[in-house]
Amino acid sequence: MAFFRPRVSREAEVRYHADQEVGKSFPELLRKAVAAEAALREVQVTTTSSAERRAAALVLDRALTEALRAAEANQRVAYGPGAYDDRIRRRKGRATPEGARWTTEVERLRTLRERNRLVNIPRDVLPVGTANRAGTTP
Repeated sequence: MAFFRPRVSREAEVRYHADQEVGKSFPELLRKAVAAEAALREVQVTTTSSAERRAAALVLDRALTEALRAAEANQRVAYGPGAYDDRIRRRKGRATPEGARWTTEVERLRTLRERNRLVNIPRDVLPVGTANRAGTTP
C-alpha cells in the first residue's frame, strides 16, 4: 500500500515564488523605515509645525507599510508552499523557529505602524466655525 503526499496546487506555487521575490527587498525596506523614523524624530525635535510633523509621519507610515508587506511575504515563505492551501500546514509552519521569527517580526512592525498612526500623525485641525458646514447641527 502506497501513501502519496498531496501535491501543492499550481496557484500556491506561483504565490510562493511571488512572495520570495517580494521578500528579497525586506532588508532595504527596513533600512528605509529606520531612516524615516530618524527623520521623524528630528522633525519632532526641531519643528513646531504640525504640517511638517504630519508629512514626516506619513513618510514613516508608508515605509513601515512597505516593510510590513515584505515581512508578511517572508513569513508565508517560511511556512512553506503547502501553507497557502492548508491551514494545518500553516499552523505547523508557524511553529518552526523560522516561522516564529517572522511571525514576531510581522507583529513588531504592525505594532510600530499602529503606534505611529495613533500617536505621531497629527490630525488636521479645522478652522473655527467650519466643523458644521455640512448643514447638520449637533
